[in-house]
Amino acid sequence: MPPLPKNSPNPEALRKISVQDLRPGMFLNEMCGSWMDHPFWNTRFLLDNPADIESLRHSAVKEVWIDTSRGLDVADEVDAPPAETRAETEERVERELVQTLAQPTILIPRVELASEVRRAAALCGKAKGEITAMFSEARMGKAVAPEKLEPLVEEISNSVQRNPGALVSLARLKTQDDYTFMHSVAVCGLMIALARQLGMDQARIREAGMAGLIHDLGKAMVPLEILNKPGKLTDEEFTRMKEHPRYGYDMLVEGAGVSEVSMDVCLHHHEKVDGSGYPDRLDSDTISLFAKMGAVCDVYDAITSDRPYKAGWDPAVAIRKMNEWSQGHFDPRVFQAFVKSVGIYPIGSLVKLESGLLAVVVEISPDSLLTPSVKAFFCTRRKARLTPKILDLAKLKGQERIKSWEDPNHWNFPDLNELWSGLELPRAGSAA
Repeated sequence: MPPLPKNSPNPEALRKISVQDLRPGMFLNEMCGSWMDHPFWNTRFLLDNPADIESLRHSAVKEVWIDTSRGLDVADEVDAPPAETRAETEERVERELVQTLAQPTILIPRVELASEVRRAAALCGKAKGEITAMFSEARMGKAVAPEKLEPLVEEISNSVQRNPGALVSLARLKTQDDYTFMHSVAVCGLMIALARQLGMDQARIREAGMAGLIHDLGKAMVPLEILNKPGKLTDEEFTRMKEHPRYGYDMLVEGAGVSEVSMDVCLHHHEKVDGSGYPDRLDSDTISLFAKMGAVCDVYDAITSDRPYKAGWDPAVAIRKMNEWSQGHFDPRVFQAFVKSVGIYPIGSLVKLESGLLAVVVEISPDSLLTPSVKAFFCTRRKARLTPKILDLAKLKGQERIKSWEDPNHWNFPDLNELWSGLELPRAGSAA
């Protein structure tokens, strides 16, 4: 089980409850779901405004964690089942992720990250330009020409084939201004990797990639002041944001040569298997496989990327959070395949080793997701930086292993992205 982050509440005080049981005076500690499911930019606060409670009850969030040491507990009259503690939840999630590894995995030959990362960086720059142009043309009312994007999808597919972690991890490092464009590139890469893990043929893999590349086209019709707003969205703004799948679908329908797969993913990548998604509230039986894939890939890149109102989660944290609230949100088979495609400890994850060293994951072992290659750089016992050293945990079984994932927000390491990528990258707050 991971250690509790600094300044975290007493785990005994945390309780997971239904949003229907919320009442004024409770302290909200965490929402069980993506921040795309609700209009709040801050997710840890005292519930002293009845309007906030009503907004939560009408959002896609179904459960939350409250901190009873800082606010009220569930009312005595509420007949709630025994609550799972935070520690029990984390232990259950770890068990479920490990069980995922017992399922068959499609092993995809790959080159080392160091060999692909510079090519992927150049490709990201090129892709950003092409996607920016596509969005600009969409804002001017021009139809999307998918044939113009096919060479880009092919290049992204080739990069993912060589090493899926390189391009996807680099595309995760977005600035506020290029979030929408690089998100499209990342989802394209993630869709391609997931399609391969699901055993699709080359034609379907390319369809998945194209769908990922244009899935958020509708955001071209959402005002930038809403897309990049650094604070809480109003109810009207949140409603406008949720209209982007329909905007995108309508634009694609007007074009020529856009596949049914791309139109479907554009319209339905925010649907959930329990029927609580949007815009059509489809359920598991009526959501297509490609839309289910789009839902997982879209959420993963969104929650691991910095936003104007929220710092992105560490990749390993994101996998665990998604697993925690995946029931009802994602298709289980698709989510399990996704975990296999990115790893339990995706590239860029901060981990603590049994020896007390902190390390960042630099390579996924295709035959064992529990033993990636890591770059150790800090000794927690001496509290000192070390000369970075690559450790192949697959070759060190019995000598060294990952003890836990770590939250980078609780450590002062501004160079984590440089450590895993080997590139000089813009720091948070610096010019892009």
